[in-house]
Amino acid sequence: MFIEGVWLRYGRRGPWVLAGVDLAIGPGEVTMVAGRNGAGKSTLLQLAAGVIRPTRGRVRDRPATVGWVPERFPAEQPCSVRGYLRALAAVRGAGRADHMIDHWAERLGFGRYLDERLSALSKGTAQKVGLAQALLVPPGLLVLDEPWEGLDAQTHDEVPAIIAEVVATGGRVLLSDHRGEVARLPTATMVQLDGGLSGPLVTAPARRWVVEVVVTAPDPRPVMARLHAAGHEIIGVREEVGR
Repeated sequence: MFIEGVWLRYGRRGPWVLAGVDLAIGPGEVTMVAGRNGAGKSTLLQLAAGVIRPTRGRVRDRPATVGWVPERFPAEQPCSVRGYLRALAAVRGAGRADHMIDHWAERLGFGRYLDERLSALSKGTAQKVGLAQALLVPPGLLVLDEPWEGLDAQTHDEVPAIIAEVVATGGRVLLSDHRGEVARLPTATMVQLDGGLSGPLVTAPARRWVVEVVVTAPDPRPVMARLHAAGHEIIGVREEVGR
């Protein structure tokens, strides 16, 4: 997918929010956008997802299936969680998709709220529903605006694993972050909206951390598999006896 020479402003005389942005995201790639508040991160993500159109320039070769998760899920809707997810699945040609709804509800920890009204959910639970709706059909492009905001610790740790699963099947992931969570995505390319509201994207190297993990189990391979699925790189394994 290619974002080519994109400029965007809201209104004919409004200031330019994006100016001359170019970005390419290939299959199996993760791109994280950083920048101060007001730098245009959410605008760029909405444009990539097809929610808005550029004033100038174009977005080319966007995958047919896009999963879009805004920073604030619009929960003020007159339906239950299950009804909402069924409707979104039907729009995407997946029928009722009850098996996928149950899968994501269990994995993300909101199963007991499936028959509650969306408007009655807490912000954190609503964010889980927003994440689930983007994954009911495997996305060719997954766009996440501050995906860790409002999530509990268990779901917080699921986000890197979900991203790893999307890219493992050739999907693309574009996300924003202001919490410094890039360390959770060691394979991500980090780009930054620089120079105020009209700054171009500038590629910057992602920070890497090396953390030693001690596994007290007869077989370390299941733990290694979970770490790999979460996007971590295993650089060595050794056995220590007698400690």
